[in-house]
Amino acid sequence: MLKKQKQRKLRKVIRVRKKIFGTAEKPRLSVFRSLNHMYAQLIDDTKNITIAAASTKSSDIIEDVQKAEGKIGKSKLVGQLIAKKAQEVGVSQVVFDRGPYNYHGRVKEVADGAREGGLKF
Repeated sequence: MLKKQKQRKLRKVIRVRKKIFGTAEKPRLSVFRSLNHMYAQLIDDTKNITIAAASTKSSDIIEDVQKAEGKIGKSKLVGQLIAKKAQEVGVSQVVFDRGPYNYHGRVKEVADGAREGGLKF
């Protein structure tokens, strides 16, 4: 059963990723969702490097995360933080990569937080 779930997840990732490619000017905003935390990173696929990263464990927002209302509130903070870090690096446009997750709930809140922070999708 577990093997089928992993294969299904991998197929979803491949389906999404074949349409998305990040460059230095317009990197890929990749989202990872674990049970308790959210992670986001800006990836330049031409050089295979991570430009910036943010998570609910980041020291910049750790106090705000503890005060946030639920996982969705924490996810919005991660989106705002990744937008702030992107602005520092000089990135204003990104391509959103939701991975194998549906675009709702925590994944959507990361995207909304990034938009509020000034990123354009």
